[in-house]
Amino acid sequence: MIKVSDTAKTKIVQLMTEDGFDAVSDFVRVGVKSGGCSGLSYDLNFDKAVNNDDKLFEDNNVKILVDKKSFLYLVGTTLEYSGGLNGKGFVFNNPNANRTCGCGESFSL
Repeated sequence: MIKVSDTAKTKIVQLMTEDGFDAVSDFVRVGVKSGGCSGLSYDLNFDKAVNNDDKLFEDNNVKILVDKKSFLYLVGTTLEYSGGLNGKGFVFNNPNANRTCGCGESFSL
């Protein structure tokens, strides 16, 4: 399960609308890929279709897709959004990460 904070939901709906997606029927695709200073980095996109290897979750009225490989790294993660002058944008609070980089965009297990 992946959770979505209220601030992240608000920003997701705004960005989806700006990019021509419908927050009611389309999806937020969250994944993990190799790279970043800690070994793995987060990936977040919008999508209109579910793939065969996707797991579908819904939290806070946001539909989230995660491929099965990435799911193992993301179980229990909360997606948050930090705005303002010192904000980082989307933040993944991942209880599985043993180490994260200073920018918060990559991690290792």
